[in-house]
Amino acid sequence: MSVSGPFASKPGSNPQLDLKFDDPRPSRRVWPVGELVAEVRELVEMNFADVWVEGEISNYRPAPSGHVYFTLKDAAAQLPIVLFRRQAMLLRFRPEDGLHVLVRGRVSVYEQRGQMQLVAETLEPVGAGSLQLAFEQLKQRLKAEGLFEAARKRPLPAFPRTVGIVTSPTGAVIRDFLNIVVRRHSGLNVLLYPVSVQGDSAPAEIEAALAGLNTTSFVDLIVLARGGGSLEDLAAFNSERVARAIAASHLPVVSAIGHETDFTIADFVADLRAPTPSAAAELVTEAQHKIADHLVTQMLRLERAMRFQLLRARHSWTQLPVSRVEARVVSLFHRLEQRLDDLGFSMDVAIGAYLRRRELRVADLAAQVLRHDPRERLAVARESLAALRSRLDRSLESRIHASRTALTALDVRLRALSPLAVLDRGYALVLAADGALVRSAIQLNPGDRLTTRLADGAFTSRVETATPNPSPGKKGKRARL
Repeated sequence: MSVSGPFASKPGSNPQLDLKFDDPRPSRRVWPVGELVAEVRELVEMNFADVWVEGEISNYRPAPSGHVYFTLKDAAAQLPIVLFRRQAMLLRFRPEDGLHVLVRGRVSVYEQRGQMQLVAETLEPVGAGSLQLAFEQLKQRLKAEGLFEAARKRPLPAFPRTVGIVTSPTGAVIRDFLNIVVRRHSGLNVLLYPVSVQGDSAPAEIEAALAGLNTTSFVDLIVLARGGGSLEDLAAFNSERVARAIAASHLPVVSAIGHETDFTIADFVADLRAPTPSAAAELVTEAQHKIADHLVTQMLRLERAMRFQLLRARHSWTQLPVSRVEARVVSLFHRLEQRLDDLGFSMDVAIGAYLRRRELRVADLAAQVLRHDPRERLAVARESLAALRSRLDRSLESRIHASRTALTALDVRLRALSPLAVLDRGYALVLAADGALVRSAIQLNPGDRLTTRLADGAFTSRVETATPNPSPGKKGKRARL
């Protein structure tokens, strides 16, 4: 039997020994888990580097580091989302559970858990703009804190002396505001605090302006003004830091932002909302303008009343006899003269009383001046100095006397203990050639040179013989003076 194909044997070989079968199993590659997950992550990030995903936020978890974690889900699946701190700070609204959003980012794999996730770059709410959503969220939060309550809003001063306006120095707002103030209340002072009313730096500048005006003592109220614009243009006045700066102001704040149909968070927190900056100028000057109108009206009424009274008087005088009119005029003059005399007497009495009060005041001031006269104080100081000098002299004399007494006592003791005093009584000191005091004859040898010290002098001698007295148990010692 012959065998062909892969199992055929070579000629001259034993078929039973040379049969070989090919192994149909492929070779296996064993992946470490980390290497496989890393390979999958690279493939996923390469193919899904920029995707948009729509879904509902659930399990929203902001971390202390500033990163944000949540799950994006729909009816069929769910996807973990991570939004790092830098991107989270750029959001114009606050994500929350249940919010339907559109997320843009890149798909990746979190290797430590082997979990697919989406690293988000931006978030956009579906159905409402991010600015509008941020507006509504901040509005609800501040309202819950009570910043919109009517009880905390303060009335505007009826007659302000100075108004601080926070706005752009180059816009039409400040020109319109000043024109209306000049026309309606020329005596009102306007202090401009220039700020940016649009852009990223605007909230910080507005906050600093409100704080700065609150530190002044001559501003009575603040007007926060800006012209109209889109929701993006008015974003600075919808920021939380501006709202809290308005709430912290101890001066009343009037918001005049945009057009009549524009509403911002600053409008709700401010003490009064004006539809436009021009309307704010009219509100600030309303009381003064009403008084001016009232004065004009009263002047017209007074003028009409005066004319009417003059007509009545003229008509009455035409009906009276000339003699009676003359008598009434004379009587009126007499009463006026008497009233003038009374006023003169009262003025004399008042002047006299005023002069007496002034004299008493001058006398009191003079007495105070005399009490504080530096010459008197100098005399007191001189007396005190003389007393101190006298005390010092007595103290020095006492110290000198005590020192002299102590010195005398010490001198007496010194004289009593001095060996020279013994010499005055007829004794003498014998000194050897080396200056040692000779106390015993044992110390002497014939031929020794000695010096004898007397009370009034000394003399030198030489030992001829030395005969000590026998006294057992004692030996002579030399001592030095």
